[in-house]
Parts: sequence; C-alpha cells; structure tokens
Amino acid sequence: MASTFPASTTSTLQFYVPPKDGSRAFQSINATSSGIRDRNFTLEPHEVEIQNLRGNESAATLDTAGFQLFKHPAKHTAFANDAEIQAEYYPESIDLIKKLTGASRVPIRRRRPGEIDDAPDRRQPVPQTHVDQTPKSAVERVHRHLPADEAPELVKHRFQIINLWRPISHPAHDFPLGLCDFRSVVTSKAVLPVALVYPDREGETYGVRYTPGQKWTYFSGVTPEELILIKCVALYTPHTAFSDPQTPEGSPLRESIELPRPRFL
Repeated sequence: MASTFPASTTSTLQFYVPPKDGSRAFQSINATSSGIRDRNFTLEPHEVEIQNLRGNESAATLDTAGFQLFKHPAKHTAFANDAEIQAEYYPESIDLIKKLTGASRVPIRRRRPGEIDDAPDRRQPVPQTHVDQTPKSAVERVHRHLPADEAPELVKHRFQIINLWRPISHPAHDFPLGLCDFRSVVTSKAVLPVALVYPDREGETYGVRYTPGQKWTYFSGVTPEELILIKCVALYTPHTAFSDPQTPEGSPLRESIELPRPRFL
C-alpha cells in the first residue's frame, strides 16, 4: 500500500541576521505591552523544502542527525497545573531520558495567535530557527540547576543538553516542529550567539543563519504518545516551529511541552 504521508512540505522559515554594527546580538525574553520583544538583530525569510520523515523514522537518530523520534506514552497527561507537572512529569521524563540515552543526570508551549507571550505559562512555539543552548549557557545551566558542590566537577567532563519535546492533548499537525540535520550545518557560518535578557539574568542561545545545503525535516502528526529528543549542546540541532500549508483544515492549535536535561558522558 502506498504511503499516505506527504514526502515533504514547503514553508517560509525565519533565519537570523546579525546586527549590522557588529555588536553582540540580544533579545529580551519577555514582550513589551505592544507584544514586541526588544532585540537588535533582524530576521530574513527563506522558503525551504522540509522533508517528512514519517514512515522513515529510523533515518534520523541522536547520533546521526542530532534528533530522534520515540514512541513512549507519558504517565502524566493533564499538563494543567505547574506543581503537578514538576512533581509528576519531570521525574518520569528524567527517568525516560536516562533510559533512552544513558544519561547520568520546562516550559509548556500553547499556540495562541494574537496573544502576547509574556509569562512562562504562556510561552508560544518559537517561529525562528534557533538552538536552545550555547556551550556558555549550557555550563551556566549546570551550575544553576545542579548542587553547588557537584557542578564544578561535573562541567570538567563531557556533557550534552538534550531536550525532550512532546505534544500534549492532541497531535501536532498545527505549527509542527522543524528539525535541521546537524550534519548539514556549517557551524562557523550558520550560528549566531544571541543573549537572552531576563529581568534578573542573561542566558544565551544560537540564532541560525540561512546557508545553502541545510537539510530541514519534520515528522508529520506527532502524537502525545510520541516524543522527540533534540541535542542542544556538543553537536546541536537547529529547530523551529513552522507553518505547514498542508495542515489539515480544522486542526487544533499546537500545544507541546519541552524539557531540557543534561546528559553527562
């Protein structure tokens, strides 16, 4: 029987352009009252073909491409209360990442067109090509989240940050997750450190520039019973939410949860 999955789709992705004056790129994490995040860089659109790996899931693994789809239903399925998420979903996700990757050691995104995403419980899918961590911010994350007496020794060794991304309540047909095979990323040309300015601190991500040859992919219709692991440090995977013109009419707006966790090697 012939596959019913589209082989690919085409979408306009937003790529970073560094500040013209050569200054360090920055973006405020919170939006202003007008719904705009202060920043000193620009974005440029590029129409790209995005290959659908649905039906060929084994073509991408954490080791070969920087991301991998797994089928593993979550025990916690409510995702309505932050305290319950931290008490129930976090521990099961940590155990799952350990099981799937051998690791030794979360914002919910709900798409709401027209709303200002200005609080952790209202973060929306990010429609810009990016990598969640740089080596600098990964080290800072280890110090911020692990015991003070353990972190200095742990960061002396090799480690990775791996994100666990999962739709909640319904399949992610709307605004699916686009993933770039890290083998197609020309590092010196394709990434731009971007400071994330919080009210009390700074983080740092990579913005991703457009370069010819980037291989963008996605898995159509990822369900809440599935998850995607994404490498964010060491070898890293650029990713973005994108508008898919093949989204079935009437699909509910995407809701997902993403949980970063360190993996010490």
